[in-house]
Amino acid sequence: MGELLIEKKGAVGIITFSNPNKMNAMSVQMWTDLPKAIQAFDADPAVRVIVLVGQGDKAFVSGADISQFDQLRSSAQGQEAYEVAVSASMDAPVNCSKPVIAKIRGFCFGGGLGLAAACDIRLCSADATFRMPAARLGLGYGHEGIKRFTDILGLANATDIFVTARRFDAPDALRMGFVSRVCAASELDAVVDTYTTNISENAPLTVAASKYNIRQVCAHPDDQDIEGAVAMVLKCFASEDFREGRAAFLEKRPAQFKGR
Repeated sequence: MGELLIEKKGAVGIITFSNPNKMNAMSVQMWTDLPKAIQAFDADPAVRVIVLVGQGDKAFVSGADISQFDQLRSSAQGQEAYEVAVSASMDAPVNCSKPVIAKIRGFCFGGGLGLAAACDIRLCSADATFRMPAARLGLGYGHEGIKRFTDILGLANATDIFVTARRFDAPDALRMGFVSRVCAASELDAVVDTYTTNISENAPLTVAASKYNIRQVCAHPDDQDIEGAVAMVLKCFASEDFREGRAAFLEKRPAQFKGR
């Protein structure tokens, strides 16, 4: 049926999508469990960055488990419950105070593409393949999801991938700005490890404030929390970490940030 594999390596929380017989397609249980897993890592002060990854080298997430659609989405009530679970999963990386990284190899289709778009950063291997097949399945794609893609890709590129439902490769994803870096499959682990180490060595309060302020920039003006964003910045300046950062700079040594 598929499951999430949860582990912690130092300051990195790792959530692995495991449904190997279906290219890591998301079952309803996986959709239900993902927000809980992200929230648990968000609440863990030892975790400073979260990585989402697919099990094996074939897929990040190939989409939703379509075999469950007849059972779970055949009625209006079932469709609503399913959409609530999916929406909560898509919102979880966005609402998390810590950076969430999508580590992509192989297929990244449909719901997997949506999950990747909800993350803060996407790093992929050269063999990654992307697709939004909603138009080939007759599925409607909601406003919030569409906005995430337009924020990342711009109107023309977002329109392209939705109306054509075409596959696009890693260089195309890099050109459109969907991924931040493309590397050889053999280098992906090392690239992501270096990237997450870099984040984990930085001041957690500053990282959280930066992520929150970036999200406010993307929000509709009526939904922006400017006061909250300002408060997070002021909290950085009042923190022990700010004092530690200044001292480390003057003493020419690596700072040891505590997140307070």
